[in-house]
Amino acid sequence: MIFTGRVSSCFSQFLGFANRSFNSYKLPGDPSSSPSLTYGIHIFHCPDEVGLVAKLSECIASRVGNILGADVFFPQNKNVFYSTSELVFDAVRWPRKQMDGDFLKLSNMFSAIRSVARVPALDPKFKIAVLASKQDHCLVDLLYGWQEGRLPVDITCVISNHHRGPNNNVMHFLERNGIPYHYLHTTEENKREREILELVLNTNFLVLSGQFLRTYGKDVINIHHGLLPSFKGGNP
Repeated sequence: MIFTGRVSSCFSQFLGFANRSFNSYKLPGDPSSSPSLTYGIHIFHCPDEVGLVAKLSECIASRVGNILGADVFFPQNKNVFYSTSELVFDAVRWPRKQMDGDFLKLSNMFSAIRSVARVPALDPKFKIAVLASKQDHCLVDLLYGWQEGRLPVDITCVISNHHRGPNNNVMHFLERNGIPYHYLHTTEENKREREILELVLNTNFLVLSGQFLRTYGKDVINIHHGLLPSFKGGNP
């Protein structure tokens, strides 16, 4: 589930939303490389130790892959390592199952907490539900991005605590594209989380309360504007 706010570039990249073409890209030092390379992302989280970046690079390079960019993060006094690597590779020379196997070996070597490889062109689309509030603009932006192919996901439904009438432009869009809209009136005493859980059983992403998330038990991407330190509150 996505709580509609501004969709971040990191979120887009992880889901494979970036429109990238590597048809003319050649792997460095390899004139025989395929004229069409495949884009992927690898997320890694493990206890920190010496040699992690070198081993990650070696794993990718050993399959003649090339790293386009890497973000590495070491939280202070936490002794943990986080990395996100963007890469291109020849899918014939490094088959998708082999990639998972190689990263699994790396995970076992470093007792990884999390290791996820995502290849948008080869992997199934993520299923998402959209949790929307009263204003339409963020929801509209996301829906049009999906319509234009910038967000290659399957939208299972839109859920909102605000009623939208039949003449609303968003409702017309959802009806044309066969996307269900669920209006759930909420109060301070009843957030309707049980009903929402029933609607999002087959999705991959979710943003709600801690208890709700523990029950859901899947990945979370929070892009609510309240995360921005300089713009706290409901009207940033």
